[in-house]
Amino acid sequence: MKEQLYTIPVTDAFQADCECPLCRMKQELEKNAIEYTMGPSYMEDDNRAMTDKMGFCEKHIQTLYGEKNRLGLALMLSTHMMKVTKDLKDLSKDYVPTGKSLLKKKSGSSSLGEYVTILSQTCFICDRVNHTFDRYIDTIFHLYKKDPDFSDTIKKSKGFCTYHYAILFDRASDFLSKEQANSFIQDINKIYFSNMERMQEDIDWFINKFDYRYQNEPWKNAKDALPRAVLKTHGTVTPDTNLGLD
Repeated sequence: MKEQLYTIPVTDAFQADCECPLCRMKQELEKNAIEYTMGPSYMEDDNRAMTDKMGFCEKHIQTLYGEKNRLGLALMLSTHMMKVTKDLKDLSKDYVPTGKSLLKKKSGSSSLGEYVTILSQTCFICDRVNHTFDRYIDTIFHLYKKDPDFSDTIKKSKGFCTYHYAILFDRASDFLSKEQANSFIQDINKIYFSNMERMQEDIDWFINKFDYRYQNEPWKNAKDALPRAVLKTHGTVTPDTNLGLD
């Protein structure tokens, strides 16, 4: 199959030496989204309207704070605060508390509370990453259907984190025929469980190396087992995890 532009990030990730190609794709998307957010784009009206409305999650506001463009972040936070403050003033001014009553069931959140709840669940960077990542998931199944070599590429990978394994498992039937989905699920089951067994051996040997009886034994593949196990179990990249993006 002739490689098309939208397949390149997917095939590159599956060909890389990493514990989860989907984590690698997502980390690259996140890196690009942060660079985009802190670049000249924050001065564009459309983007500023979105950052004003959505804000950033706790993880990404900390990441943005660590970037060099402090002025850009200050400008985004300034207009974001203006919008949130105005919206909350409008929602709070006409609110009349009903008071506590033994005869009334506990009421739900106020409109103000609902606004803040929604705000806490939105993030400009997460939204940008997830939108493209969903297209990458589509591409995985497209390649599996159309490119005979891609199935072999998946089989040669080191598997997936538990989170991304479940996504592929659940979504196979949305993209593939019954026969194709069955074959795909059998493939990823074998890949996921065999590599989790490998990871289990590495983490167990890492634990053994803290026992004086094994102190003179070689590390084998266990020296970086802990950050790789964190990635495998939680889909979370630690500073020590090498996904080949540096």
